[in-house]
Amino acid sequence: MQSNPMTPEEPHLFFAEISLDISRGEHALALQRLAPLSSHFEGSYLFTLLLARAHKGTGNLPQAFELLKKCCTIAPANQIAKKELVALYSSLETSRNAKGNPLDCQGEMSDPLTLELEELSAALLHFQPSLESETAEPTPLAEQKIPFADEEAIEVPTESLARLFSKQGALKKSIKTYTMLIQLNPGRAEHYRQQIDKLLEKL
Repeated sequence: MQSNPMTPEEPHLFFAEISLDISRGEHALALQRLAPLSSHFEGSYLFTLLLARAHKGTGNLPQAFELLKKCCTIAPANQIAKKELVALYSSLETSRNAKGNPLDCQGEMSDPLTLELEELSAALLHFQPSLESETAEPTPLAEQKIPFADEEAIEVPTESLARLFSKQGALKKSIKTYTMLIQLNPGRAEHYRQQIDKLLEKL
């Protein structure tokens, strides 16, 4: 692998290689390959996420924190960076409680940007995405009735289709289907006529 690549012609393949480097624990190599391309992929969510993971793997947690926050800005709906930001925040909190402030040696905690990241992470820690759910009320029966107009042709009449029309309340459509079935299958004509009589009683 090249350690200082030019702008890749196939970014997705390049990103896949970087992801593989990171999964193998070669964070320094991933960082070495990503760093020269920062300006070229400045608005890329995937690039920024990989860069954050590389920094985290090399121990540069404040930079990883900043990049994960940038990911949340680039693609607010994408949950991956948010989860990683929350996880990083949690690990920092655990470390801080055990050893004191782990970022003091780099003087980052007094930095306004870091404080902002702290607040964002704390908010994300308790963030619960809204779940899309169906309304409690089912679609009214009136809105389910008559899937298409009575005048529309029935290309393939079947008894199942006739029963379906009947259940949906499209009685005329069901009668029309049974009438067509009488012509197609005279041997069951009596059965179809009985079904038509039942439907006529409901009209």
